[in-house]
Amino acid sequence: MTDLNVDGMAIAPGVVETIVSLATKSVDGILSVGDPTASGIMSMLGAKPSTQGVDVEADEDNNLHITVRLFVKNGHVLPDLAAQVRQAIADAVSSQTGLSVASVDVFIDGISFES
Repeated sequence: MTDLNVDGMAIAPGVVETIVSLATKSVDGILSVGDPTASGIMSMLGAKPSTQGVDVEADEDNNLHITVRLFVKNGHVLPDLAAQVRQAIADAVSSQTGLSVASVDVFIDGISFES
């Protein structure tokens, strides 16, 4: 994805991916975005949030189509969790960038049964 232009301002794709990642992690029940083993050391060192597991595409009208791959905690109703993730992402992206979110596809790649 190339930079998005909104009201004379360019937004790099990584910025939107970071917003998506942080919004997703704010939902109770989300263990990680992307593979939880891939970014463990970097997150412990305080690096910027990983955007692994986030894909953002813009159509010709700059409407965003977002895909997130998640690992979740056991004990949550998955359709409800996905709906909460969709809403959190749409709200965060819209309020922080002014861009419209046309779709959010949620893939549950794993469930943790650890307490």
